Amino acid sequence: MTDLKNIKIAFFDAKSYDMDFFNRANADFGFKITYFSSHLTIETAALSKGHDTICIFVNDIVTQEIVDILIANQIRLIALRASGYNNIDLKAVYRRIHVVRVPAYSPHAVAEHAVALMLSLNRKIHKAYYRTHDGNFNIQGLLGFDMVGKTAGVIGTGQIGKIVAQILKGFGMRVLGYDLFPDKASATRIGFEYVDLDTLWKESDILTLHCPLTKETVHLINEASIAKMKPGVMIINTGRGMLIDSKALIEGLKSGQVGSAGLDVYEEENEYFFEDFSTSVITDDVLARLLSFNNVLVTSHQGFFTKEALQNIAAITLKNIKIFFLEERTESEICYKCGQQGGCVRKQTGKCF
Repeated sequence: MTDLKNIKIAFFDAKSYDMDFFNRANADFGFKITYFSSHLTIETAALSKGHDTICIFVNDIVTQEIVDILIANQIRLIALRASGYNNIDLKAVYRRIHVVRVPAYSPHAVAEHAVALMLSLNRKIHKAYYRTHDGNFNIQGLLGFDMVGKTAGVIGTGQIGKIVAQILKGFGMRVLGYDLFPDKASATRIGFEYVDLDTLWKESDILTLHCPLTKETVHLINEASIAKMKPGVMIINTGRGMLIDSKALIEGLKSGQVGSAGLDVYEEENEYFFEDFSTSVITDDVLARLLSFNNVLVTSHQGFFTKEALQNIAAITLKNIKIFFLEERTESEICYKCGQQGGCVRKQTGKCF
């Protein structure tokens, strides 16, 4: 049996909180972890030499060229400490190097952050905070609306989307859902209704995105879909940045068709999010424009950022690595065709769904 104490992990894009939670979780495993603050890139991939696996996050992009370097450095496993895997070239890794991920860590964390964005935008909490700190207690311009009786559209009703729907039903909202694979039993239990996208665009006062990023969902929010929405709609995105065409969103905000937007993700976030640019100039004109709107609230991909989620991410990531090196089948292994985990029939029959 493999001695886990001999397994070496190259940990990229390491922050102080990553090291804190992973060191605590590693007490149960004993891996040798080397932390690198840099992202995984063509230039930094060489740091993987002498290790058995790499551990990466959402802004570490694994390309064909990087896979070639990892293979040359005898890396056997890519361990994602995240649920999404759109930053992996799955064709490049297929049958060459294994990939594991954390399919669920704390859906409540992301769902609650999405609702926090809704409440902050509606009641202008972000604006009120700065006013009162300046000694300004005037409430002019801070008018919100009662959420009870309003309609929320939830796009993607997986674990996170269902929790969001449940919270919003608690506010007395009417909730509409859209999903390619509707969970009708949960819809009945929670009390929301599945509709087509056109209905959802037309009737929703608040839209919240919780679907995966696929070829079909890239720029799901675009000029055409925004034109179909209710004037003054609030759009919330805690999923993936590329679900929204940012330039189309800006035009919608300028015209008033979009009343407000809460963004925990951004389609070109790789360069900025999780880093400190407070003493620098933001050269991304689109991001700078979004930040200039007083009805746009941008957070830096922190929806997952709770104690419980970080504990789960660390424990599940290290468990995935343990299972792989003990040559046990892991349900987190990804099929490059369908994205399914352990249930993909390719593993048994060589054929995919």
